[in-house]
Amino acid sequence: MDYGNLQATHASVLLTRTALVAALLTVAACNSSVQQGEPVHQVSFAISIDQAAYDEVADLGLDTPLSGRAFVIVSRDDEREPRLQTGVSGVPFWGSDFEDLQPGASVVIASGASNVRGYPFVDLGELPAGDYHVQALLNVYTRFDRADGHTVHMHLNSGAGQNKWRAPGNVYSTAKKISLPATKQVSLTLDKVIPPANPLAEGDVLQQGNPIDTPWVKYVKIRSELLSDFWGRDMYIGANVLLPADYTVDTRRQYPVLYMQGHFPGARAPLGFVADSEGRGRSAGFAEYWASGAAPKMIAVSIRDANPYYDTAYSVNSENLGPYGDAITQELIPFLESEFRMIPNASARAVAGGSTGGWEALAMQIYYPDDFGGAWGWCPDPVDFNYYQIVNVYEDENAYFSGNEWHQVERPNARRFDGNVRSTVRQENHMEYAAGPNSRSGGQWAIWEAVFGPVGEDGYPAPIWDPVSGEIDRTTADYWRENFDLHHHLRTNWETLSAKLDGKLHIAVGDMDSYYLDNAVYLMDEYLGTEARPRIDYHVEYGRRKPHCWTGYSPSGSGEDITNIEFVQVVGQHFAENGVR
Repeated sequence: MDYGNLQATHASVLLTRTALVAALLTVAACNSSVQQGEPVHQVSFAISIDQAAYDEVADLGLDTPLSGRAFVIVSRDDEREPRLQTGVSGVPFWGSDFEDLQPGASVVIASGASNVRGYPFVDLGELPAGDYHVQALLNVYTRFDRADGHTVHMHLNSGAGQNKWRAPGNVYSTAKKISLPATKQVSLTLDKVIPPANPLAEGDVLQQGNPIDTPWVKYVKIRSELLSDFWGRDMYIGANVLLPADYTVDTRRQYPVLYMQGHFPGARAPLGFVADSEGRGRSAGFAEYWASGAAPKMIAVSIRDANPYYDTAYSVNSENLGPYGDAITQELIPFLESEFRMIPNASARAVAGGSTGGWEALAMQIYYPDDFGGAWGWCPDPVDFNYYQIVNVYEDENAYFSGNEWHQVERPNARRFDGNVRSTVRQENHMEYAAGPNSRSGGQWAIWEAVFGPVGEDGYPAPIWDPVSGEIDRTTADYWRENFDLHHHLRTNWETLSAKLDGKLHIAVGDMDSYYLDNAVYLMDEYLGTEARPRIDYHVEYGRRKPHCWTGYSPSGSGEDITNIEFVQVVGQHFAENGVR
């Protein structure tokens, strides 16, 4: 908020600021608690682990005695396990960090405890009276002694997705039924360990090796020297490689490569390819088309870069995650080009993706302009932090509320294409804070803080705003602008970047993007289209009333969304126009 135009003395301005902050905190407290007059229960849960489960976790190679974050999750029904019903609009849960847990000891989560935080109720005692199914879960941490001198405790991402409720190596209990306020003390025994989902991982102990290669898809995993040095233990990156139809026939031919970016692909092939499958949505008919030999001659690759914070590293160098950008460009891609017949130059490398993958695609092209020859970023994560979703981290005082001292409005976080709001920024941030303080929730806001932010004094990412109140930290925001605001980076480096990016940037976003990501694209588009000198050829497309994640209209002019068949044709044409065949 700009107070420069207020007609007030310095003292009155200070009073206004104080009143505003007090109002924000009061609204936050009211919105995160039950109404006055509802019963406050005194209830506690003692969570222990049985010997068999403890031994199984140890056999997976995880650190013992156990440390991590313990959870109690409650649900009114038992149609699914409570742990599988969590989310920003899901069932209540409470979490507390713990250390050195062994069989025979317990982690206690109790009402009124200062070390326990929940969502949507902060305190356990705020849960309304009623009958519930309750379940406990441990999110198990691993110790990392990093090269920067910090020691952090994180969940070792196994490549199965950074979802604590389903993550391999985590331990959970059988659900038990209770009644409040009658129940005062509950014992929950952790006796089930979530097993490795498949033999594919970037982790070094939970899952070794790769899935079995097929005639079409080859799986690669390499130990990254750069990342292992940073994290102080073996760290891996990998790729799923989709070969063209004539790869084994014309053995002298080299191919351009389309790198697909996004969240963890697991064993899935790029572009939704499944042999002998009709496919659905954008992938409808793609497998048959690719296998027929009619598709443009190229190799498609999905990159696997799961890490202790999230299921993808955003493909850039980061103070908190380490040099993933260099690991991909200096280790993974050279390895792939040595193993497969890929044309080893920038004009023969394109990169594409949606949402997180959309930001990654644009960032790889912008930060590594000499390594890639074209980028397609669909519905990208915020490319300008004047619109960090809908928060302006450079000018707003508070991320959760807008307005003035008399009128407070919660900022929306997600919407339907018709404008109906599904959640608020405060709600999702409070959920992530309960799921894992210090940016360890495994959620979207946490990974943004980890990628974009500096390292805090405790070794974890410096928060962009206070997770409880939403008050924005301007020093951290300045760091974000200078290092990861893509639009700002273009502006400040345009003289050297313009020639290298000419004809290489392609963006598509719905004008009703579910997470308000279109706003940041408008700002970048305005600069490229009106202010940037020299001018370059670039393409931005907006889908009317299209939500997240829209990828552009069909080039046929049919008005339908682009399909994967059409997209590889677009990329093939791009390669051909740049002399790559």
